Amino acid sequence: MRIMGLDVGAKTIGIAISDPLGLTAQGIETIHIDEEAGEFGLERIKELVEEYGVTEFVVGYPKNMNNTVGPRGEASEKYKKLLEETFNLPVTLWDERLTTMAAERMLIEADVSRKKRKKVIDKMAAVMILEGYLDSRSFR
Repeated sequence: MRIMGLDVGAKTIGIAISDPLGLTAQGIETIHIDEEAGEFGLERIKELVEEYGVTEFVVGYPKNMNNTVGPRGEASEKYKKLLEETFNLPVTLWDERLTTMAAERMLIEADVSRKKRKKVIDKMAAVMILEGYLDSRSFR
């Protein structure tokens, strides 16, 4: 029983997977997508769902600081529906405000070059989204 965390952007999706106990998250990869062309990376996600035995999704939900939903939040809502229709698995939207900035800050503090940061930032944001969700479940 594993949970997949997704950081959905306009051009890429960062992917993280929980361990079988649902305690930790590990970054897996970043998938390149093209929203305008209708390419959402579902083929690769399907492969990962099968490989890891994913039973649930958590999608980052980028709300504005005043708690309103902007265009990227609406895109996450659409992606949630797409995942539900495609995989027939539960999908949770998880507030990801400041997640990408926090991931960027961690990489800068670790002295990761700008070029390398660009390659891993989405995957790391997915890890942070999934970890936040997993941590909230452990307190229930």
